[in-house]
Amino acid sequence: MSTTATPDINIDRDKGDFVYKEDYAYDAGIGLTQDTIEYISDVKGEEQWVRDFRKKALKIFKDKPLPTHWASKDLDNIHFDDVRYYLSKGQKASRTWDEVPDDVKETFERLGIPESERKYLAGVEAQFDSEAAYSKMKEEVSKQGVIFVGPHEGLHEHPELFKKFFGKVIPIGDNKFSALNSACFSGGSFIYVPPGVKVKQPLQAYFRINAENFGQFERTLIIADEGSEVTYMEGCTAPKFDTATLHSAVVELVALKDAKIQYITVQNWSNNVFNLVTKRGMAQEGAEVRWIDCNIGSRLTMKYPGVILRGEHARGEVLSIALASDGQHQDTGAKMIHGADNTSSNIIAKSISVGEGRSTYRGQVHMPKHLKNCKNNTECDALLINTNSRTDTYPAITVRGENNSVQHEASVSKVSAEQIFYMQQRGLNEAQAMSLAVNGFVNDLVREFPMEYSVELKRLIDLEMEGSVG
Repeated sequence: MSTTATPDINIDRDKGDFVYKEDYAYDAGIGLTQDTIEYISDVKGEEQWVRDFRKKALKIFKDKPLPTHWASKDLDNIHFDDVRYYLSKGQKASRTWDEVPDDVKETFERLGIPESERKYLAGVEAQFDSEAAYSKMKEEVSKQGVIFVGPHEGLHEHPELFKKFFGKVIPIGDNKFSALNSACFSGGSFIYVPPGVKVKQPLQAYFRINAENFGQFERTLIIADEGSEVTYMEGCTAPKFDTATLHSAVVELVALKDAKIQYITVQNWSNNVFNLVTKRGMAQEGAEVRWIDCNIGSRLTMKYPGVILRGEHARGEVLSIALASDGQHQDTGAKMIHGADNTSSNIIAKSISVGEGRSTYRGQVHMPKHLKNCKNNTECDALLINTNSRTDTYPAITVRGENNSVQHEASVSKVSAEQIFYMQQRGLNEAQAMSLAVNGFVNDLVREFPMEYSVELKRLIDLEMEGSVG
């Protein structure tokens, strides 16, 4: 799916590394108990069914153990009793930029949000800690019947539409961290695109963690009705703290008949963030769900965007880039669950491990035996920069039946001394040569990002490579 716009979001790592001291009007305190859940529901004035939903999720979260079969060593460093689960200045999402509180406004102005809205975006939402500070959509898009609000507004203003799909693509008990989000969710996006409407410019959300020892739990639900199209982009930053920060989002996408959803993520978390995210789309007959994912920064990322191909001729795609530097583990991948005949899926994942960084590809492709004419292509390629870099690949492919086809390709390569020497003979220093090699490795995927993101991704890779040699 193509778009005619390019966002102008600067994702230079140092640009997000600042923090303002805040006085919060609402603070649920430290630790997660039923009182925490009641506090969040009271602040939001939620109906009983939402409170019950949260309480059920809290019990599931408490009962489920941490996933010990992977990333267990990293997860042991999360101390859930030390996290602050809800912080808000008490603001409602402003509809005009002038109404945003001055300190919050300064944060997003430094990150380039208002300029991007004026130039390239059909709508933008900016979340500060637990709540959105700003939310606005262009008038011409609103007149088409497009809804772009937070989940709290979605619950109150569009309850029948919201409840129909909320928690249906990703159930509460899907995993420990989806249960955590379901208990504490606050902020995020609710988008509905009416039948036949094609949103020409992207909708953008920006998630900012400002507080120390904080957990951000936004919840996003996007529904594209029959024959509609939408592109949604999210950016994420947090300042560098000595203590751990937790980010655990849930994203549910619903593409009805012949609809198209493209979801683009560029995360640039600081390396104290544990980023534990559940993302999944459902594609009905003739629909397409496409994830474009860039994972840079964080201490640990566990993220496996998936598509459930529910209708015939549905299509799913995941294109991902992961870069792991010293002290970082990028555990990423994709899931494609074929549930109808003549469905197709494509996974292309590229990872770069720098210094003692570790990257992991973890994928799942499932085709039951009663289906026919289903196709999947999976490519996972890894690049090692240093002798201590590490990469692992764990593809799980289950294909039954006689008329389905799958092809899988994986490669691991290392930037050779000969390559670097060759480029140095042509006037590049060692860091420039390394950066050129890495950018060449990911170039075919970077082209899939909107132009301004592509430029910034290449610049961010340049910055990472400066410290990788020697």
